[in-house]
Amino acid sequence: MYDFAPDRDLPKPELYRDVLSAADALTSGEPDGVANMANLAALIWQLVPDLNWAGFYRMVGGELVLGPFCGKPACIRIPLGQGVCGTAAASGQTQRVPDVHAFPGHIACDAASRSELVVPVIRAGEVISVIDLDSPLPARFDAEDQTAFEALAALIADRI
Repeated sequence: MYDFAPDRDLPKPELYRDVLSAADALTSGEPDGVANMANLAALIWQLVPDLNWAGFYRMVGGELVLGPFCGKPACIRIPLGQGVCGTAAASGQTQRVPDVHAFPGHIACDAASRSELVVPVIRAGEVISVIDLDSPLPARFDAEDQTAFEALAALIADRI
């Protein structure tokens, strides 16, 4: 059993140090990628404040397919290049969107979402998944959040 006591009031550098440490502990040595994504989605949901969705989309057959997550039911399939997740997967670049309603082609799975951070997980030069975070707050995500989740993506690339 893992017990990661959430302290959502930590300064971001400390919070994300804890998230990365816990993510490493949860996934180290576990070969099942889906199990690792499930635990990571739960960990992010537990530790990172002001989210209304946290999870993964997996690259399957040239499109994104819903993976483990916490939050309301979500879109099951997302074509590459569509929405924030499809744009991140197609470009291989993190998408930090302060106002999802201003993002061309935004796919609204939860009408309460106002901002979004999507980080591609890249293994051997190929996008294999994306980490998707939604928030009901506008401009919830900043460069510090982006850097932390890019570090998480690098950590887990060979574990999911």
